[in-house]
Amino acid sequence: MRLFLCLLTAAAIGLTNGLAAATAMACPFCSSPSLTLSEQLSGAQAAVLVQWSSGKEAKRDEGFVGSTTYEILQVVRDESHQLKKGSTITLDRYRIAKPGDLFLLFGSVNEGQVEWSSPLEVTETSFNYVVQAPSKESPSVERLAYFLKFLEFPDQMIANDAYAEFSNAPYDDIVPLSSRMPREKLREWLANPNVTPTRIGLYGLMLGLCGQKDDAEFLKAEVLKETDTFRLGIDGVMAGYLLLTGNQGLEVIEQSKLSNSQVPFSETFAAMQALRFMWQYAKGRIPADDLRAAMRILLNRPNLADLVIVDLARWNDWSVMDRLMSMYSDDAYQVPSVKRAIVRFMLIAEKDPVPPSAEPPAHIAQAKANLALLREKDPKTVKAAERFFFD
Repeated sequence: MRLFLCLLTAAAIGLTNGLAAATAMACPFCSSPSLTLSEQLSGAQAAVLVQWSSGKEAKRDEGFVGSTTYEILQVVRDESHQLKKGSTITLDRYRIAKPGDLFLLFGSVNEGQVEWSSPLEVTETSFNYVVQAPSKESPSVERLAYFLKFLEFPDQMIANDAYAEFSNAPYDDIVPLSSRMPREKLREWLANPNVTPTRIGLYGLMLGLCGQKDDAEFLKAEVLKETDTFRLGIDGVMAGYLLLTGNQGLEVIEQSKLSNSQVPFSETFAAMQALRFMWQYAKGRIPADDLRAAMRILLNRPNLADLVIVDLARWNDWSVMDRLMSMYSDDAYQVPSVKRAIVRFMLIAEKDPVPPSAEPPAHIAQAKANLALLREKDPKTVKAAERFFFD
């Protein structure tokens, strides 16, 4: 379960500085970014709306793969200067459809000829949704405001694509939309068991950005629901709750998810993700020392300790040095990944930047002394940790 959760969420919140910088480019708590319809249109050198006209089935014994002919109804883009309304396009392979069925074709121009991608079946509504979308050159707020209207749209293609636009968007581009977010609809979607689970994290986060006092109570109830199963997106719901409530909500998370050893591992890991979000994206909403203190609670969990130690090093929490040295010899933490994390913590602390005119702080000397003890006690682990350490 731990490995599954780590792989699932690594794209949302990085476990190291490098990952954190990379993931800042995409929406936290969203599923992996995908190529949206507007991006496909923007990257195409040719794009046409066509209707299915006829097709010839494959004859494998004759080496014929089949073909399908489409009639152009509208030319959206044409850098080949060859496409005309009413003309036809014949593509290899027979595709089952009915006369009049609509498709969108994207193509690239190579030596004056258009090479078409696979036809995308559309409706008149979904076609208009694509061609009326603001271009990628438009301000991000304008673009996302357009797609906001199509979240949970009845046409599944449109709803999926609108979500993908948010999944691809940086968090800083989503925040300015808070005054336009459909607060009541977000609550409905979060309470609806039929909503695609991968969208729950985004909707919880959005409600945290636009919600009011009663929404905080709603999110609290969602967070505190008893469960024995993995709840996809609950990390985003927790983050939304913390955005609305600050330290008051942090106390609830600490008591219910961090200190409570009876909750499923997935719930504790989701709370950890929410803390990371608040540190990286919502600076100042909860004081840094309070976030550090909340994360330190998870040092009591040997199955999470290595990840926690990485975060505490990233957050410059040097107050745990003595505790980490005690953990190094504790039977409960005799796991190679935990020991390596402790060594790397000391390596980071040792190299903590010091202004040219300042005296090195005490934690640097303490880290050097701790490393000397660890090298004497466990040189193999120290060497392994140093091999893959990048300051």
